[in-house]
Amino acid sequence: MRLFLAIIIPWLQFFTIGRPIAGIICFLLQITIIGWIPAAIWSVYALSQYKTDKKIERALGARASG
Repeated sequence: MRLFLAIIIPWLQFFTIGRPIAGIICFLLQITIIGWIPAAIWSVYALSQYKTDKKIERALGARASG
């Protein structure tokens, strides 16, 4: 679902991962038609980083409690 948001409504995806300032900047970029593609690429990249960070947190949490 977040990937869909990252492509269709890039600025909203930033709010779902807890980055509201980036969401506002992305919204300003997305307002222009030319800026939509860079905004979508940035949003997908940020989403992949968010997922990687969550995997690292889970791995470190499992290691610390194990």
